[in-house]
Amino acid sequence: MAYGYAGKMLIINLTDHTITEQLLDRSLQTLYLSGTGFNARILYDNIPPGADPLGPENVLIFSTGVFCGTNIPTACRTEVSSLSPATGLFGTSSSGNYWGGELKFAGFDVIVLKGKSEKPVYLQINDSKVKIISAQNIWGLDAWETIRAIRSKQNAEAQVACIGQAGENMVRYASIENGPYDAWARTGLGAVMGSKNLKAIAVKGTGAVRVAHKNEFLRAVNKTRQAIMDSPFYKPFSKYGTMLVTIPYQEHSILPGRNYQTGTIEGWESTRTRKQLHHYTKRGVACMACPIACAHWVEIKDGPYADLQLKDMEVTPVIAFGAGCDIDNLPAVAKLTEVCQRLGLDMVSAAGAVAFSMELYQKAIIDESELGFKLNWGNQKSTIKLLENIAHRKGFGDILAEGTKRAAEKIAGSEKYCVHVKGLECMLIDPRARWSTWTLGYITNIRGGDHLRTRNPVENLRHNDNPRPYRTEKFSFPDEMLQTLDMPDALKERVFDPKTGDVDIPQMSKWSEDLISVYNAVGLCIRPPVLHTVGPTLISEMYAALTGIHISPEEIIKAGERTWNLQKLFNSRHGEKPEDSRFPDRFYNEPSSSGKTLDREKVAEVLKEYYKARGWDQETGCPLPDKLQELDLTNQ
Repeated sequence: MAYGYAGKMLIINLTDHTITEQLLDRSLQTLYLSGTGFNARILYDNIPPGADPLGPENVLIFSTGVFCGTNIPTACRTEVSSLSPATGLFGTSSSGNYWGGELKFAGFDVIVLKGKSEKPVYLQINDSKVKIISAQNIWGLDAWETIRAIRSKQNAEAQVACIGQAGENMVRYASIENGPYDAWARTGLGAVMGSKNLKAIAVKGTGAVRVAHKNEFLRAVNKTRQAIMDSPFYKPFSKYGTMLVTIPYQEHSILPGRNYQTGTIEGWESTRTRKQLHHYTKRGVACMACPIACAHWVEIKDGPYADLQLKDMEVTPVIAFGAGCDIDNLPAVAKLTEVCQRLGLDMVSAAGAVAFSMELYQKAIIDESELGFKLNWGNQKSTIKLLENIAHRKGFGDILAEGTKRAAEKIAGSEKYCVHVKGLECMLIDPRARWSTWTLGYITNIRGGDHLRTRNPVENLRHNDNPRPYRTEKFSFPDEMLQTLDMPDALKERVFDPKTGDVDIPQMSKWSEDLISVYNAVGLCIRPPVLHTVGPTLISEMYAALTGIHISPEEIIKAGERTWNLQKLFNSRHGEKPEDSRFPDRFYNEPSSSGKTLDREKVAEVLKEYYKARGWDQETGCPLPDKLQELDLTNQ
């Protein structure tokens, strides 16, 4: 009898439409927990070197966190992973909402998708009944239309994961939409679905998650909820959500303004920050089991986008489009959010492609004859048109659909304006103006240039100080926060300077990556009130009470470290090289508006210190034999 887990894995071969079920292996649970851990193990074992990300040999996995479907605060997230069409490396993305809980209620923890269907299909999962259904009549619809069509035909309460036209046309940064307003966005997993002729997965379940020790579980859940709500980040985050950071980014000159040409934007604070939220939203929106409700329900009541309603005003589109493309008002950003959600485009990569193109237009490297329209900074109509052309692979959009790295290889004189790490468009912070654990994480990140797999749990955005350049960042919180941080004491002594409290960036990077890997395994959200308060001790307590499997806090964090290392091994197998872990050249060669550039030697030095903290070779960045033995990965 399974506790916590549904206990079953669904394996579907789309080539011959065979559907099989497999019981979860106990060692998989204890070594990798669930979520991204399961995915890393399965992908490593199933995708050979040289596989084509858009070929039938690629494998796509949906794995819901073991905590999903319970009342553990923020336990709602599902990890989707595959060989990335964008990077050729480990592609993975996390999303919340209600889809993962519904999959658990239907009786499955994992869906493994192999092969390619000859014709468009979608999956219908109603409890234990799984069907492969023709999608001929919905192929070509956008994501919102697809969700409505499936719900009207199957079940109005079904949770639907689907692709829009970008996924169908295998845009290398196509997203998988999670309901109308959420997504598994990064690394191009929607293109993998499109390559398999899989339009959607609709899930409805009536079961429940079984709890091994109910009283202990309730105590652990209540303790966790109280810890989150006691966090100093809780109230402001509940009020403003991720829009909290929009003002500090301007103050520190770290906006990716106009494709990283400027870190500050005139009029930013009065047009695109939390100060404008009250004009467009009156209530928060929460994912399953979340006490924070950090998202916003947005209603645009006048202007060119009047009557637009959606879940929006997240920092990602506001920074990516509002700063990166200099779109100068929140209603327009909301419209661009809708366009990306309907078409099924990763907003970070899509905005990066538009900003890249706008700079090329500014520098006269491309012109109106190639685009079919003007593309000056802040042009809302042209941005929408370009996004549509990308999704449908029309004209210049076909070049951009390959991602900016590949596009720059085709457009003479454009490479210096292309901002990516390992082929993935980035970022939301300019590392030239603010160096931190977060920014080092852009080049250590398993999935490429990205801001969501490394995050200092006690990052202080009020400060922008590096007491030891590139090596440390300021802490400057009350001592109580450091004392209560759920981190082993011996590690705290290495991470935090005993006199100043300053944070050692390489050491904190390693810890935060392992911790976030645990979050992405069990299904927790990494919003600051959670990341600051919920560590391996609470996770261990909840895991034991929920599943009946006792795993110590040390083993919990080791599961995260094991997963991170296995993903690194996967990347090495699929061609990642040491020189790939670097920032774009413009960050070393061109000063930001703060007057700063990155120092190549110092970045290289701190990267070596990070490798040392990880137990990896300091020159190659590859895990050493002793580390692999420690993590039970010696046979890889």
